[in-house]
Amino acid sequence: MSPKMHPGAKFPDVEVPQLGGGMLRLGKGRNGHDWQLVIVYRGKHCPVCTGYLKDLNAILPELNEIGIDLVAVSADAHDLAAEQIGEVAPDFDVGYDLSIPDMQALGLYITPPNDRMPVERPFAEPGMFVVNETGHVKMIDIANVPFLRPGVEWLVRGLKFVKGQTEPFPVTGSFGV
Repeated sequence: MSPKMHPGAKFPDVEVPQLGGGMLRLGKGRNGHDWQLVIVYRGKHCPVCTGYLKDLNAILPELNEIGIDLVAVSADAHDLAAEQIGEVAPDFDVGYDLSIPDMQALGLYITPPNDRMPVERPFAEPGMFVVNETGHVKMIDIANVPFLRPGVEWLVRGLKFVKGQTEPFPVTGSFGV
């Protein structure tokens, strides 16, 4: 079992290949955005993930408006990731080939191949990380199934609330860690 990342911790150094070419560094806002929302999704075999990625694409303008960059990543190989993302057609960057050590560093649940899922290798269960301008994790959501993720409407409302505070919003959930 992967040790869980704690709120307020420094986001680990994770870099993955990016669909369309190049490498994608997770956990650092880009293109004038000071924060980054990192979404880890299960992969091509998961229709719930495909729908969630489409929903995230719909709120991307609202996230960008409040200074939040959005990226997504899975453990899928290039061809599977490209096929799924072709269905989604997102306006955000997507990485692939997330390694098992990186899944563990992120504290994700990992599922091995089995008879009921058309997967060839272990994959990460869903994770969501909001990383601030200093590279520290402000918010974490880790699940072992895809339907426990927060709805995107609540996600964007909460992020607008936190980013709209005149005083820095405290990191919550860090007592005793």
